[in-house]
Order: sequence, then structure tokens, then C-alpha cells
Amino acid sequence: MAETPMLVNAVDYKGRPVWRSNSGGWRSAAFIIGVEVAERFAYYGISSNLVTYLTGPLGQSTAAAAANVNAWSGTASLLPLLGALVADSFLGRYRTIVVASLLYILGLGLLTLSTTLPSLSGSSPQVQVILFFFSLYLVAVAQGGHKPCTQAFGADQFDGQDPEECKGKSSFFNWWNFGIAAGSTVAIFIISYIQDNLNWALGFGLPCIAMVVALVVFLIGTSTYRYIIGQNEKGAFVRIGSVFVAAFKNWQRCTPSTIAPNEVEALEFLPDQSSEQFKFLHKALLSPNNLKEDDCVCCTADVEEAKAVLRLVPIWGSCLIYGMVFAQSTTFFTKQGATMERTIFSGFEIPAASLQCFIGLTTIIVIPIYDRIFVPIARAFTRKPSGITMLQRIGIGMLFFAFSMVVAALTEMKRLNIAREYNLVDRPSVIVPMSVWWLVPQYLFFGIADVFTLIGLQEFFYDQVPTELRSIGLSLYLSVIGVGSFLSSCLVSIIEKATGGDGRDGWFSNNLNRAHLDYFYWLLAGFSTIGFIAYLHFARSYVYNRIGTM
Repeated sequence: MAETPMLVNAVDYKGRPVWRSNSGGWRSAAFIIGVEVAERFAYYGISSNLVTYLTGPLGQSTAAAAANVNAWSGTASLLPLLGALVADSFLGRYRTIVVASLLYILGLGLLTLSTTLPSLSGSSPQVQVILFFFSLYLVAVAQGGHKPCTQAFGADQFDGQDPEECKGKSSFFNWWNFGIAAGSTVAIFIISYIQDNLNWALGFGLPCIAMVVALVVFLIGTSTYRYIIGQNEKGAFVRIGSVFVAAFKNWQRCTPSTIAPNEVEALEFLPDQSSEQFKFLHKALLSPNNLKEDDCVCCTADVEEAKAVLRLVPIWGSCLIYGMVFAQSTTFFTKQGATMERTIFSGFEIPAASLQCFIGLTTIIVIPIYDRIFVPIARAFTRKPSGITMLQRIGIGMLFFAFSMVVAALTEMKRLNIAREYNLVDRPSVIVPMSVWWLVPQYLFFGIADVFTLIGLQEFFYDQVPTELRSIGLSLYLSVIGVGSFLSSCLVSIIEKATGGDGRDGWFSNNLNRAHLDYFYWLLAGFSTIGFIAYLHFARSYVYNRIGTM
């Protein structure tokens, strides 16, 4: 009987060698997917209805609340870069997940406490606000450590060198996103109802309980996990950083005359649209191969890793408009729904935030269709194993996001017309006689777009960075959403200052019947079109690092 192969690049939780048959695989991945379902339940239990809490109990204006939500979600999506640094350079993925989970539980517990302060004697509103935002950003810090590490740790449970486990790793990403959609959908539907109709303390307390369960589940699986052994003593950030430092020191040496003819081929991956400065930076990255600075040599492998990261910058930048559009589903979409007819039957009114569940439901339905129907049909025409390339998948999703903004603008125009028709312009507390189901199409477009763009970005940034940098890759795709949220927040603030004030009703007036969210949606539709054109410009000339992943 043949002996089960021993894995050479992984150990168990005690540091002992592991066998393929008794470690990792779907048994371990199931624990990690379960953890992610609970974590997404907790995260969306907070984020989906946050704008309602800010404009309700905390009394903020619509524009201020939207800006605060975007700033927080942007921070939460950028902090995974820090989480990846901590995991890769210091704690490792497993310990980072445990520490992040504990911070998550603490943050959610304090958030729940902050909602009860008004009922406590002697407490001031200012104390409540300070504790609330401290707790909220503590959750963002925790999510920054949790998010990039759990997915990368889950993928680590499959050996890419084994044909069967390689298939399992590919399938893992589908089930991972399926779990995310399931957890977020349940949270949006249940938690938003509790927050709107029962109380906020329970609405924030349940996500805290969910994170306790997630941590327990994760710890139960400890003995089954595979722990990848690092191949380089220096952390990925340190290696990449040292290369860019060396390149920066040589920046002034890089002039057009210093680019030798034999280096032209090395610069071919930078298309015509790349600036001369960008090409000089690549030239500077070439020089550390033979450069010794302060007795520290940048090896060829480190330089290649840095170049691989650098090549992703144009794609990353052209996808930022996606992050801006993505931010609207938890802010202005929810505020729109709050003004519309939401009664399902007598005595039962659905929360405006609950419509976000259509994004998750659409994702759950479309993923199997994409995997089982779309890909085989596309494969017949393109002869590519994946049907279409990762960049094509991202681009298709960006089109759907542009469509969603057009639909949102047209729907808002109809809502404003009905408000004027029924003389409700100056009666914001009266429900506009227009069914909230008119908003469903824009949520459906978001769900379809996520299947293409969100998962496409996830695959692209995971696959196109060097193997040892994949937690960084996952952080990069999340940072698209983070930076996009910050840009959305800045854009809202600029528009509010330009159109509001001095007694004027701006685009984001608290009275939405006098606001012009339709103008804002048309603006985002225009930005989406420009962003899509820029994306095509860069994606057309991108050369994949791995032929098998095209």
C-alpha cells in the first residue's frame, strides 16, 4: 500500500510535519468558511443600517451620515493592508485571525453598550457619540486583520501541486463567496428589522454573539489546519519595500538616455499610455538586481516581486470608480427606500435597509449560473478553461455598475415627480405613494456586477501577485473598495458645500423630496463610463503572469 505523501511546505499546529490525508482540504476549509459566514453576518449587521442609526438616534444630517458611513467603510477596507503586514511579518495568519476576532468582539460589545448610554442616568450625548465612533473604528481595525487572513488561510488548506486539491482550491473561492452572500443576506434581512422595529442594543448585540460563535468555530478546527511554512525569513512587505527604497535611491539616475536598447523589451509591458516617470521607475527597479546599498543586496526574486506588484497599479487605479459606486448601496439607496411605501401587509413594514439583501440573493443565484452555464458556453467560443479572462470578467461587472447608476437615477426622477404630483415636496415625513420595489432593479444590477467585478478582482489580485504575497493581493482588491469609499465621501462633501448652505436645498438635503440624488447618480454613471474606458485602455495591454490563469 502506497504511503500518503507528506507535505513539505506545511506543518500542523504543533509544528510537526503533516500528511495530505489527515490535514487541510475541505474538512479544514469548512471551518474557515463557517467563520467567514458569521463574520459577514456581524459586519453587515452593523454596516447595512448604519446610515439609519446616524440620522436617527445620533441626529446627523443625510450628507454627514453618508460621509461618515463612507469614511468608516473606506477605513475598514484599507486596514487589511495593515492586517496583511502584521500577518506576513509578525504573527502569521492564524494568530492574526485570533487577535482580530477578540478585537472584533470587544468592538461590537462596546458598540452595543454605547446604544444603552442614553438610558443610563448621568450620561451625556457627547459620551455616547465618542464611545460609538471609537467602537465602530475598533471594529474596522479588527476587520482589517480578519478579512485578508481568513481567505488566504482557507486557500492554504489546499495543495496547489496536487491535481485534486488544485480543483478544490478553485471551488473554494466559489463557496467562499457563496458563504459571504449568505451571511450578509441573512444579516441585512434580520438585523435591520430588529434595529428598526425592536431596539438598537439587540441589533448590535446579535452581531457580537455571532463573532463569539465564529471564534469558537475557528478554534475548534485548530488541530486540522495546515500552517504554511514561509520560504523567506524577511516578510513580504520588507522585501518589496527594500526594493522600492533601492529603486527610489536610483530614481535620479533614470533618464531617457539611460534606458539602454536591450532594456526596451523589459519595458514592453508598460503601454504607450504609461508616463515617462512610470517607465523610469521600472528602470530603477531593474537596477537593484546588481546594486549593493548599505551591504544589502536586492535579489532578482525580490525585484521580480516588486515589478509584479507595480504592474497592477494601472488596473487598480482604473477600478476605483467601482469602489465609489459600491458605497451607495448602504447609504443613499437606503435613504431613498425610507421615503417610499414599504408595507407588505397590514401591520408589517420592511426596513429600508433590508432591500440590500437582494444583492446577496442575486449573488447566490447568479454564481451557479455563471459557473455551470455561462462559463461552459463562453469556453466553447474562447477555448479558455475559465471561459473569459479575469480582466474581461471585471470589465463586464463594471458595465453592470454603470447600468445600476442609470437605473437608480431614473427611479429617483420618478420618485421626485410623484412627490411633486401629490404635493409632498415640503412634507418629508409623509411616505411617497410609490412602492419600494421600484428600487429592486438597481440592487439586482449590483448583485450581478458583484459576481463579475468583485469576484474577478478577488481572483485577479490573488493570482497575479507572487505566491508568497497573496495576502497582500487580497488586501489590494479590498483597498479598491476602501479608496473608492473615501473618494465617494469626499465627493459628497464637495457637492454638499457647492450646492447646499445659505438656506439652499442641496443635492443631499435632509428633505429628500427637495434633494437631487438623481443628479448624483447621473454623475456617478458618467464617472463609471469614463472609468470603464480607462480600464479597457489598461486591461487591453496587460500580460498575465501565469498562462494557466487567463
